[in-house]
Amino acid sequence: MILCPFSPKVFVLPSEGSVSEAYLSAKHDDSLSPGLPPISTGVPPDGDDVPPGALLTAHFLYHLAAKMDLKMEIFSFGDLSKTVGKIMTDMSSLYDVGRRKRSAGLLLIDRTLDLLTPCCHGDSLVDCMFSSLPRRERTTSYSSVKGSKTQLKLVPSSLQRAPLDVQIPLGKILQEEKSDTNDSQLAERIEAFLGGWDACNSSPETVDLVNLCNKVHDGKSFLSEIQPLNGSFVSTETFRGTPYMEAILDRRTKDGALLVKKWLQETLRRQNITVNVKIRPGFATKSELQPMIRALAKSQSSLIRNKGIVQLGAAVLVALDELHSTRWNAFASAEKILSATAGDTSQSLGAQIGDLIHKSTMLGSDGDKKTEHLQGLLSFKDALLLMTVGYILAGENFPTSGSGGPFSWKEEHFLKEAIVEAILKNAPVVKLKFLDGLTEELEANLNRKKSEDTIEASSDQLEFDDDQWGKWGDEEEDDDKNDKKQAYSDMQLKLELLDRVDNLFKSLHKLSTVKRNVSLREGTFSSESNFTGDSDSNRSLIYKLLTRVLGKNDVPGLEYHSTTVGRLFKSGFGRFGLGQTKPSLADQNIIMVFVVGGINAAEVREVQEALSESGRPDVELILGGTTFLTPDDMLTLLMGDSSYM
Repeated sequence: MILCPFSPKVFVLPSEGSVSEAYLSAKHDDSLSPGLPPISTGVPPDGDDVPPGALLTAHFLYHLAAKMDLKMEIFSFGDLSKTVGKIMTDMSSLYDVGRRKRSAGLLLIDRTLDLLTPCCHGDSLVDCMFSSLPRRERTTSYSSVKGSKTQLKLVPSSLQRAPLDVQIPLGKILQEEKSDTNDSQLAERIEAFLGGWDACNSSPETVDLVNLCNKVHDGKSFLSEIQPLNGSFVSTETFRGTPYMEAILDRRTKDGALLVKKWLQETLRRQNITVNVKIRPGFATKSELQPMIRALAKSQSSLIRNKGIVQLGAAVLVALDELHSTRWNAFASAEKILSATAGDTSQSLGAQIGDLIHKSTMLGSDGDKKTEHLQGLLSFKDALLLMTVGYILAGENFPTSGSGGPFSWKEEHFLKEAIVEAILKNAPVVKLKFLDGLTEELEANLNRKKSEDTIEASSDQLEFDDDQWGKWGDEEEDDDKNDKKQAYSDMQLKLELLDRVDNLFKSLHKLSTVKRNVSLREGTFSSESNFTGDSDSNRSLIYKLLTRVLGKNDVPGLEYHSTTVGRLFKSGFGRFGLGQTKPSLADQNIIMVFVVGGINAAEVREVQEALSESGRPDVELILGGTTFLTPDDMLTLLMGDSSYM
């Protein structure tokens, strides 16, 4: 596929395509990840320094504009976006100018100018669904197969992004609670549905579905063995899935769930199916949605005919599940606390981050306990993501607090100690790049300490009075030697871990230099009434830019890329008074916004809000991005296998 459309006005690039997997930055002091543009320094990459992702993105957008028969007026915001805009401008020719094309504006934005928005857990149903649902495993990409033959030696290998193909656990949701006798009938009902879903896929799992109902299960339902459905949220047979996805894309979690509930009720009414469930107006709960979905799956024809709303309803059920919704809400609450604390002092923000890290170690040590107190607690990896959010906020609010970062040496020292302690307690679950090569030693150290604690606890329970005999001299010497050797080994491991944690904080210092509204503060945004409210302070950069642009106000740092003929008029005919005036992005009836690095669904909603607040219903706005980002994707890009840490 050339692009991956969520709706007629929102698209991203295919996750395993050559454009989205190409490096957006080479390893450098100003780079965070190959999947993100470098930190803007005012010097756009040029010549041999241009990353392959920028070149491929420029070619993609140029040919997309040609297919749409549009003549693009290009504007860029951010260093890499300026490079992409320059490449696109250089590709245009005199031949393009002479043709009659519709004029459109293209706004290119660097993702690194606003890392806070995709790291946060906003109020968006689609973001919540994509974070909750499992993804299809990666296939062997075409670029990696050809890589050894076609790639240049100096060009880095391709980046591996998470597939956007979610898996819907339909079998688990359709499983009957009370009776297992209906399993064989239900198998026959959904057999054709599941087989037709992956009709183009000749995988053995699909073929085995025919014999699924003939298997003998020892007390288990066959539905637990059904493979999750692979596929997008669009039902290609009836196209009923298309308006569904388009309608919920910019909805908040509660509004989107209510809309899906309404669609399920309408579908049941159309099919003359009655469901014995108590409906509460203004709410959409799992106990209400699940019986409706099961009712639509009772007949094979109904299931096939309505699979668009069935799969969407199943995806909403997973997002509303207590396990996922509790974690999402805990994240959102913690982010609000960090944001509020960031307006106070660096000491209070540092203490808040340290508190989150300490709480995550409680979950690591008591993770098996299913108490109410621990259900909403976040893991250590979650605490690292929140620490990333905290450092970005600290960089915006306290840019000169410390010599190397936004916090003082003492504040950062306490954070480092907390991180080291948390890693020692959570060694088996911490799989991050800055711990590569040290994970096995950390796990062995944790297992040894656990076994020692077990032995010590069991020995304390013995009531034998062996202490009166004491130990012989040789035994005491051997124990002393072992204790000293173990203490030296522990000290060596802790020193190595401290060194790794220092590297982690160097990367966090980079994040603190990225101010999502650095250019906005240089201008007159602070004096505008529209940008001084508390509600707008947490808005995304795209919202602020579009509000400013559609209001026909100047945006510091926004660069216009003149076409070939435009430069000719400016340099040659300008002396005769025939110079070309700089066009305004707000004058265009079609505006395409493309974020180099990726977008999320919360930004889709804010783009629509900015458009509606501008009072310009005549503007057709299209939003695109390199990929669709979730907070977990951002952790992978900033601290995981896809980072430069």
